[in-house]
Amino acid sequence: MEKKVTIDQFTKNLFWDADPADLDIDKHKAYIVDRVLECGRWEDWLLIRNYYGLETIKEIALNMRGMYPEALSYISLITHTPENQFRCYKLLQSPNRPWYF
Repeated sequence: MEKKVTIDQFTKNLFWDADPADLDIDKHKAYIVDRVLECGRWEDWLLIRNYYGLETIKEIALNMRGMYPEALSYISLITHTPENQFRCYKLLQSPNRPWYF
């Protein structure tokens, strides 16, 4: 039987603005996937990939309003989905900006 993933297994700094005790791994999956894609470590990525599955992560990422270009490139590559299908790509004012803030 596979052990259930808990918030305590993730890198501590991912949830700096939330009380980890209030987070539910299933109820708050969009928030958790967003944080891992934006500032998680490889171990965090492995946790969500093994728990949620690539298809669920892809569906969440497709609807994210914002994402760093590196995270967008990675999720696009690993899910075989063109970048222009992601909501965050469509919401960028100018995709060729010199800096991303």
